[in-house]
Amino acid sequence: MSKHSIEPHSHRGDHGAAPHDNTGHDHGSYRSYLTGFVLSVVLTFIPFAIVMSGGVDSRVVTALTVIGFAVAQILVHMVYFLHMNSRSDEGWTLLSMIFTVIVVVIMISGSLWVMYNLNTNMMPQMEHESFQGFGS
Repeated sequence: MSKHSIEPHSHRGDHGAAPHDNTGHDHGSYRSYLTGFVLSVVLTFIPFAIVMSGGVDSRVVTALTVIGFAVAQILVHMVYFLHMNSRSDEGWTLLSMIFTVIVVVIMISGSLWVMYNLNTNMMPQMEHESFQGFGS
């Protein structure tokens, strides 16, 4: 009887492979982390360059472009770093992510709505004519 036949687990040099467990979670590999990092850097640099160069002609288009890149970066982080997909935990990870997105959208839109209404209804209208002779 040899020494290797007694050991229940033998190590065959597969330490570089992506580790998996029985729950279906993918723990990623060096290549997936590197891909996620490069995508994150690119998705940060492009909006930064757009804003620092003065943006496009419209402020709305610039803001929507930056928001689009932010959403893309969130997706990159969820896929490459948090390893969220529809396969893990029988879809519960995806379902909890969708619920979280809905709650965050409700909170942000509600906060913006309340702040807009407070600004519109509570702030006195500034009359620019009364301040024109103030400094002279």
